Amino acid sequence: MSRNLGSPGAAPPPPAVRAATPGWRDPRLWIGVAIVAASVVGGARLLAAADDTVSVWGVATDMGAGDLVTEDDLVAHRVRFADDAQLDRYFTSDDALPADLELLRGVGEGELLPRGAVGPAEQTDTLQVPISVSAERVPASVGAGSVVDVFIVARSTDPQAPGPGGPGEPALQAVTVVAAPGLDDTFGASGERQLDLAVPERDAQAFFELLNSFDSPVLTVVRRG
Repeated sequence: MSRNLGSPGAAPPPPAVRAATPGWRDPRLWIGVAIVAASVVGGARLLAAADDTVSVWGVATDMGAGDLVTEDDLVAHRVRFADDAQLDRYFTSDDALPADLELLRGVGEGELLPRGAVGPAEQTDTLQVPISVSAERVPASVGAGSVVDVFIVARSTDPQAPGPGGPGEPALQAVTVVAAPGLDDTFGASGERQLDLAVPERDAQAFFELLNSFDSPVLTVVRRG
């Protein structure tokens, strides 16, 4: 049985449809542009919110009361504060530091520098306190700028003596060595070494009172950091 391919009743094939580039009036184009723009703006806002940190000064190494603070002693840290009032307690890296800024208390390495921990040198009550220590009771690495604790390792003549200096308690804590002459420059013959310490006046008075409560006080210096 034969088939008539040219019969007049056969339907003609549909015309080919070619893809056309949408014109600028096509609403689909503007919807796409709006989506892209919204993504860019939203991403920018998200990045801005994620980088709301502030550059704040922190100390590069352990520092003690009486130390003069300069920018050479500081390192910038980026910190995010939940409350602007907290930021006011510290120095930002944009702040100009006074030339005679002095620490009123010890600040540890990496700690942010609080405004309340410093003051003008002429307004501080720091004294330079000399001590003599047997050479074997002070680390050889101790020098000017070192932050140390001072222990008294001797029994007091007064069992009721108050204050620090007992077992495990430093008589002076986190104080800065202002000067540390070498053994040959001080008491080389006796084997003792002199250290000049920056000590707040109140702590210096308590230290001397405690020292006087011992018959033969023996000092040991421990370096921090």
